[in-house]
Order: sequence, then structure tokens, then C-alpha cells
Amino acid sequence: MSQNTAATAQPRTVQTADRGKLDLKALTLYAILLAAGFVLNMTVSKFFSGLTGGFLSPEFIIAAFCLEILIVKPNIGQSAIIGLLAGVVIQITASVKGPDLIAEPVAAMVMALLVSVLADSKAKGLLPLVGTFVVTFISGMIYAAIFSFGVMNNPAFMGVMAPVVAATGVANAIIVTALYIPIKKALKLND
Repeated sequence: MSQNTAATAQPRTVQTADRGKLDLKALTLYAILLAAGFVLNMTVSKFFSGLTGGFLSPEFIIAAFCLEILIVKPNIGQSAIIGLLAGVVIQITASVKGPDLIAEPVAAMVMALLVSVLADSKAKGLLPLVGTFVVTFISGMIYAAIFSFGVMNNPAFMGVMAPVVAATGVANAIIVTALYIPIKKALKLND
């Protein structure tokens, strides 16, 4: 009887990752992107920061969560978790602990909103470039506000940080735009 039941049982199907879900495939991609972002922050970003006197320092972990959100299209809550994880990883090397734990979840939620609002619009093709710049700028300015008001007790310091944040936004936008299509192709994803 058990042989007959086994023979007539429907084969188990395994679905591939649906976009919008943080399944094992999406979490594995994010772990790889975060790890690469961490290593690149410790090497390439430090190099550019030293070379430019601190003016240009790409933030590869922000680029990592922007890529994850562009590719996986998680919801707002999931994006907040993605941002929080990025903030936690950034804490490992941050000179000022804490601001990234606020800045990154907010920025990740903004990216998710941009993706959901612009996914079916004519501006969709510009989303990696413009979305990443906007999100990096928001993250950087939240960080700058917390640092300026909470640590330095000098609101004018935000003006000093704004050009650095904008330069970082441009660098991240270029990085994400360059990687978005190749990663989608490697994962065999269509829009």
C-alpha cells in the first residue's frame, strides 16, 4: 500500500525565487553583495578617500543594498531589514557608531518606494542611476545630521559634509548602474 501511495503521489515542485520575496536565493545574493561591499569599503573606498583627501569615498555597502532592492524588489518592511543589516555591517569599521543604524534602514525604504513607484514607468531605466544617487544622498545626509547635531554639536558641519555626500552618491550611482544589468543577466532575471 505504501508503494502504491508513493507511486501516485504528485512530484514535489520547487519554485525559483519570486522577486519581492526574501527567500534563500535573495538572502544569499545579499550576503554576497554585503561581503563584497565590506571588502571593497576596506580597500578601494579607503584608497579613494586617501587619494582625494576624504572627498571621494564610495560606500559599497549602500551600493550593495541598492542592488539587492533593485533586483529582488522587496517590500518596505523587508527593505528596512536589508538596510538595518547594512547598518550593522558598517558598524564594524565606522569611526562613529550608531548613525548608520538609522540612516541605512530609512534609505533602503526610500529605495524600495522608488522601485515600486517607478517600476512600470518610463523612468525605470534610470532607476539604478538616479535611485542610487538619491538613496545614497539621503543616507549620507541623515548620517551628517546625526553627526553634526549629536556628535559635533555644530549644525554648520552639515554644509561641509554635503559635497562629500553628493560625491559619494555619484560614485555609488555609477557603480550600481554598471553592475545592475550584468547581475540581472547572471541571475537570469527579466523585469
